[in-house]
Amino acid sequence: MSSTSLLGIVGCGLMGRGIAQIAIQGGIPVILHDSRPGGAEEARTAIGATLQKLADKGKIGAQDVADACARLSVASALADLAPCTTVIEAIVEKLDVKQELFRQLEAVVGPDCILATNTSSLSVTAIAAACKTPGRVAGFHFFSPVPLMKIVEVIAGPLTDAPVADQLVAIARQMKHTPVRASDTPGFIVNHAGRGYLTESLRILGESIAPHPEVDRILRQAAGFRMGPFELLDLTGLDVSQPVMESIYDQYYQEPRFRPSPIARQRLAAGLLGRKSQRGFYRYEDGQKQDVAEAAVPPRTSTPVWLGAADAAAFPAVSELLDQLGAARDTGARPADGSLCLVLPVGQDATSCTVAAQLDPSRTVALDPLFLAGRRTLMTTPLTATAFRDAAHGLFASDGVPVSVVRDSAGLVCQRVVATIVNIGADIAQQGIATPEDIDKAVTLGLGYPKGPLAMGDALGAASILRILDGLFDFYRDPRYRPSPWLKRRAMLGVSLLTPDN
Repeated sequence: MSSTSLLGIVGCGLMGRGIAQIAIQGGIPVILHDSRPGGAEEARTAIGATLQKLADKGKIGAQDVADACARLSVASALADLAPCTTVIEAIVEKLDVKQELFRQLEAVVGPDCILATNTSSLSVTAIAAACKTPGRVAGFHFFSPVPLMKIVEVIAGPLTDAPVADQLVAIARQMKHTPVRASDTPGFIVNHAGRGYLTESLRILGESIAPHPEVDRILRQAAGFRMGPFELLDLTGLDVSQPVMESIYDQYYQEPRFRPSPIARQRLAAGLLGRKSQRGFYRYEDGQKQDVAEAAVPPRTSTPVWLGAADAAAFPAVSELLDQLGAARDTGARPADGSLCLVLPVGQDATSCTVAAQLDPSRTVALDPLFLAGRRTLMTTPLTATAFRDAAHGLFASDGVPVSVVRDSAGLVCQRVVATIVNIGADIAQQGIATPEDIDKAVTLGLGYPKGPLAMGDALGAASILRILDGLFDFYRDPRYRPSPWLKRRAMLGVSLLTPDN
């Protein structure tokens, strides 16, 4: 950026203040404006107080505070933004209001001034369409809280001039944020890629596969997510999350991959918003989630365990685990009477594995062979006897690793949620919305996932993800599970999902 650059920010709420703070800390002079009288001055005072707190904690120096505050000024009228080289709007998420603001700004700023929108859910193209010079308009989507979320999406519409996006990338870097580029599409990268975690978990809940605390435990401890999906919904609030889920679904013309759940809509109607209402999927007292206790672990028994030769060969880590646990092994070609029949489904349910292997469903229990660390997941058939379910639970929990027992489900819990996330990420790459590298970068920084969706797929193997999705599609006949072409081709070629097209 040149030394003559000047940033205008319209809208002095939480987002506008955050953007202003990181801009002035990055050496960019900022003019604040808010339509509410006194709003911009309040924001300047609040930003100064925030910087002083950082200095008091020793995170920045006193001179840094003075220098940053000297770069921040206030505009009482929109016309005072005339000298700005870039203006970012961070106002209410209403298309007509944003369009009107941009019309007014065009009458004020110079012909080369960039107009950027911080919208999270509206079409950048639709906002630009209200302007005489739509090529100067782009998306510049920050995440809350802005100073801590070091990611910003730079969104180019079909009419956005290439140098405009390049300049916003440079501004983001001067703000010490990581820019990722995306083409204008519903949800951009982060909100688009984040659909699978919530919608698939809600579907699991809707099928009564497991109660919500169990789903949260499995995805946190076995798959490594920072928060379970229902904890996340409670934190965000259903009044925020449900409209976003419905909006993206509708904007994609009812794309099955993004289909919301009636469970969330019903709970929203009931006012079960989450932390903000003290009741959501969990109850909250003094802001603290009230945990739901796990069922007691059954005592370990001496029941022999039979594992088919094909499964043992495909998943040697399971055989090793059985030996480490000191399990009594039934090594016959067919299970003896009284043995626990263990199956290891990938994209299948326990019933399908039982029928295919001609096993006794009352003695059959499935184990997720792809997620064995942190927490193990067992799955029963509709006919599994309590004694054999408990025998499996007691055995696999005997080394202190927690165990969840869920009802029959194609893909168990981790497999189907992770495969859905990977598939959506692969399709974002297939559509050319963003580069594979930027997709993963955006998701890890914007959502805090343990890995980006494409790296997540690589960790399990593209072929395994494809196998899970094919199994889900065969079972449900639901197009939400159709594999992305990006995933299919890379699985067939045996290459990383991060491999771009030549």
